Amino acid sequence: MGPFGFLMPKGLKRYYGQGHLHFVTFSCYRRLPLLHAAGSKNCFVKILAEVRARYRFSLFGYVVMPDHVHLLTSEPQRGTPSAVLKALKQSVSRKLRAGRKRKRAASAQMKLPLAGAGELPQFWQRRFYDFNVWTGKKVREKLDYMHRNPVARKLVKHPKDWPWSSWAAYYQDGACLLKMDPLN
Repeated sequence: MGPFGFLMPKGLKRYYGQGHLHFVTFSCYRRLPLLHAAGSKNCFVKILAEVRARYRFSLFGYVVMPDHVHLLTSEPQRGTPSAVLKALKQSVSRKLRAGRKRKRAASAQMKLPLAGAGELPQFWQRRFYDFNVWTGKKVREKLDYMHRNPVARKLVKHPKDWPWSSWAAYYQDGACLLKMDPLN
């Protein structure tokens, strides 16, 4: 297959090298809320910033939910969106699983469902959903969708109350955990 697409299992095809934005969704293993704790979501955001700098891609939107993540990005200057997602998911998994192992070793507390996340066979579902975005209308649709996600899941009453998203970058003078790149 050429540089414009990669065949994936079950007919999923990825289109790279066309200068499109990518709306990416990926989930925790079996949709478990492995990112439920504020510290886990903060860790994800920090690692996202590091991977963004390493692979040099533009970030236009994000939301970190307890059991999944949405990103709206450009194609990276280094590698492919698949390489970016692999690096991001591996880094987050290693950091959070190591932290959970240290916490379990430091305390003799009863095991709770998420306390055993270090014993799960994996942290993330193996695949990710990637939708190419090439119109302004679709950009707005995807941003609105991701920003409304915490409200739809009844985690907050308004998107402004969910700090792990890019909503504030667009509606509160850029006061966001991660600086968003300007949409052209």
